[in-house]
Amino acid sequence: MSTPHAILIALLEKPSSGYDLARRFDRAIGYFWHATHQQIYRELGRMVAAGWVAVVEEDDARSTATRKKVYRVLPVGREEVERWARETRLGADDRSLFLLKLRADAVIGPLGLGEELPRFIEEARTRLETYREIEQRDFGAPVLTRSQQLQYAILKAGIRTQEAWLDWAEEIRPLFDDGDA
Repeated sequence: MSTPHAILIALLEKPSSGYDLARRFDRAIGYFWHATHQQIYRELGRMVAAGWVAVVEEDDARSTATRKKVYRVLPVGREEVERWARETRLGADDRSLFLLKLRADAVIGPLGLGEELPRFIEEARTRLETYREIEQRDFGAPVLTRSQQLQYAILKAGIRTQEAWLDWAEEIRPLFDDGDA
């Protein structure tokens, strides 16, 4: 559902050809939001049809004989990113979606994420508390079987993930203390 929004955000950052956009997804955006080249091209076609982006043909610097299609976001596309960022609710496991929203906020400006961040933090704290309760209840024995050790290792991965995200969320909280909400 949000792949078109990831593409729009990337195009707001820098109008691009489909090829250049796909390379940017491979090198940067893809670390937190994956889209195949085929998905990108398919979505670009849909976004042109929807009037979210326009195509401009430019001379290709790589070849004097060809022209490349460069996609630029139209005002209605920008409005769609703003609507999506403000209205899409995040669940506890929507970290990649939150990162995508932050990228939109970086390119467009304040999108009200300051309201969402405390809820995101509270959900992560609640999950961490649940993990800690499971840890105390199920893994407090001085000796654990191999099976229990593996299960505990999985739980510790969850605990560390929640702790890291909470630390990160607290680190960025001041960016939203200026009335962004």
